Amino acid sequence: MAVLERVSNGTFDYGAGLEHGRRALGSYAASAIPSRGRLFAEPACPTRTEVQRDRDRIIHASAFRRLTYKTQMFIFHEGDNYRTRLTHSLEVAQIARTIARQLCLDEDLAEAIALAHDLGHPPFGHAGERALDAQLTDCGGYDHNVQSLRVVTSLERKYPEFDGLNLSWETLEGIVKHNGPPEREAQRGQQGHPGDAAMLHAIRRLPAAFDLHLTRQASAEAQVAAIADDIAWRTHDIDDGLRAGLIALSDLEQVTVIRPILARVAARPRQDHSRDVYEVVRQLITLMISDVVGESRRRLMALKPKTANDIREAPEPIVGLSDRLTPQLAELRTFLFAKLYRHPRIMSVMDDACSVIADLVQRYRSEPDEMIETWSERAGHLDGRKRLRLIGDFVAGMTDRFAIAEHRRLFDATPDLR
Repeated sequence: MAVLERVSNGTFDYGAGLEHGRRALGSYAASAIPSRGRLFAEPACPTRTEVQRDRDRIIHASAFRRLTYKTQMFIFHEGDNYRTRLTHSLEVAQIARTIARQLCLDEDLAEAIALAHDLGHPPFGHAGERALDAQLTDCGGYDHNVQSLRVVTSLERKYPEFDGLNLSWETLEGIVKHNGPPEREAQRGQQGHPGDAAMLHAIRRLPAAFDLHLTRQASAEAQVAAIADDIAWRTHDIDDGLRAGLIALSDLEQVTVIRPILARVAARPRQDHSRDVYEVVRQLITLMISDVVGESRRRLMALKPKTANDIREAPEPIVGLSDRLTPQLAELRTFLFAKLYRHPRIMSVMDDACSVIADLVQRYRSEPDEMIETWSERAGHLDGRKRLRLIGDFVAGMTDRFAIAEHRRLFDATPDLR
């Protein structure tokens, strides 16, 4: 499990810089061994590692740019300072890099997986996902993690040699295993993630030679990206909820993990509300990251992995929260669902958003020529399940504002969504 010796600072060419990055890694980092390659062979990049190249392809993807106008918790027009699906992804990436650095993992790989994890989110957040899932039952339903895989393997179309982004094995593995090993999780039935079976079906489209080891754990970097996602949404949704006035700082006193933070904030010289909110969120992020780093180091010491494959073969994830903090964060999650995500204002807007999604799918299903030309042309060559899946892809790729604009174009009345 030894961490390889670091190169001293100084002047070096880019090739030496890449070697420096490798030497800073633990022997159990996914990129401590050469990449397992890509679906379509490409010449190596002279200035970037394989996962750095993946990260850049993700950032330049159309699906990534569209996250700017996709809902995190509030629809884009409800306020300029609320998180969007894009800023959420950036916060996840920042937290993932921090944890990966502390664990001597490949920060670039953790960042790439974090940036890609929500590429498949439809407009209007999880409400839009539920609506699409209901409308697409005849072609297998909808899951945003599965859609992220579809985006990076087929739906992005900009390279002449292939569809998708042709990401490396390591990044693709991290996207596929965002909720854990899908084959192992699917075998758990109702206890597993509902999208695991759909993920297994989607993976069947990949060549058999590109085996992602679906019963094994994800790399430590992928596990870091997944837990960074949990940290990000819990904390920034509190921030947005407080600033929107849907919850108050006093409401958080009932949450065990936040109560001592509130006491520390209250003991400071009096500050304005905005600074108090930021301080609560800042301290909660720090607490959660510190707990993950400490617990993950403990697990690494117990496992003593020598390679990344040792982590993949481990019976349980190597990155996680301590037994002390896990129930406290479960309590926080319960609080957020009860007080924030099911707040009447949120529920009212999201119910209307679901109707927008349902209306669009049904209209395109009966009149596929109403889709923009490139999509309607493709629909004309398909029927049944394949046409419905294409309609789902079209709607899933929409931003909030484009979905609203399309609804106004096609229907006499469109909900205000406020």
